[in-house]
Amino acid sequence: MTDPRPPLDGLVIVDFTRVLAGPLCTMLLSDLGAEVIKVERPGVGDDTRQWDPPSVGGDATYFLSVNRDKKSVALDLSTPHGREIATALMANADVVVENFRSGVMDRLGLGYDDVAALNPQVVYCSIPAFAGSSSPKPGYDLLMQAQSGLMSLTGTEVPTKAGVALLDVITGLYAITGILAALQARHRDGVGQQVTVGLYEASLAALVNQSAAYLMAGQTAGLAGNAHPSIVPYQVFSARDRSFVLAAGNDKLFRDTVEVLGRPELADDPRFSTNNVRVQHRELIVGILSDLFKAGDAEHWVRELDARGVPASLVRSLDEVFAAPESQGALVTVPDDVRGPLGYVRTPIRLSRTALRTPAQPPPHLGQHTDEILAFAERTRDNHNPGGTA
Repeated sequence: MTDPRPPLDGLVIVDFTRVLAGPLCTMLLSDLGAEVIKVERPGVGDDTRQWDPPSVGGDATYFLSVNRDKKSVALDLSTPHGREIATALMANADVVVENFRSGVMDRLGLGYDDVAALNPQVVYCSIPAFAGSSSPKPGYDLLMQAQSGLMSLTGTEVPTKAGVALLDVITGLYAITGILAALQARHRDGVGQQVTVGLYEASLAALVNQSAAYLMAGQTAGLAGNAHPSIVPYQVFSARDRSFVLAAGNDKLFRDTVEVLGRPELADDPRFSTNNVRVQHRELIVGILSDLFKAGDAEHWVRELDARGVPASLVRSLDEVFAAPESQGALVTVPDDVRGPLGYVRTPIRLSRTALRTPAQPPPHLGQHTDEILAFAERTRDNHNPGGTA
């Protein structure tokens, strides 16, 4: 039997984050059923509200992408009144999430020790640029792609950033993992704790096999373009009309590939018969395959490779992606009386017994819920009750 209540139903999150890693984390918590109160600067709000074009209804689509199903309260944390309201909210929260520069919340009297003294059950998540040092550099994804070494692995002639702020996304996912682990520990032990996920440390963790290649074997990878450092052929190829990708991850798949191309003898060539030797002769075999693929259209090659079970795909544009049949179940539209209907990709988590919250509320306008939240803070100021709803 399916439980209609989402798994985090009844939990209250106070969200002091902005830009991407933190807001993504708190939106996922909302999808899991929590109530999220987003604290923003009066008159300015989250930086990404102005990160346009494109924009819809006065807010950049960047902001809209990670802030649905939240309530917005405008608080000036530089004033005693703003800090007093923030303290009241945090004293009654299950989870607090912040991504200010290290030390800012402590200087405001809103750090973990301050909040835990009032609310020992709080799970307090900090997402600084660096968790293990006091570096003054800010936590921008572009800087982290450079500092972590990711850009040194991406591109062809010059280091290239990824087309999406992937390190922010990865950091947000690590943060929610830490928060859920701390909530489980609270359920077991009865007390909360601080969770810290540094953007830099998460970026290093995201290097996975590339970091292992250096740390375990002393191998420093360089720019590999669209190729894989350890598998050949596993990259983008250009057909007669457009690009596609081929992922022949083992020797059987390579043999199937060259049979599709009408060159089965290549699988028995001692220079190409195993993946290890193909990596050694990468330029030669990739050159041969590239010439062969240029003789046909990409859809033809993908169709033929699919028929043999060889992983291959067109390099699709976003209009093709969101028109594809396999994308339709992942999409949801949220009505918005001011901005018009807003399209979203659903959170990809599926639970067999517990429903997630269906996205229903558009991202809030700056300070839209200030009066409601202030009234809640006033009611609860002298009656700390973690888990109450606003």
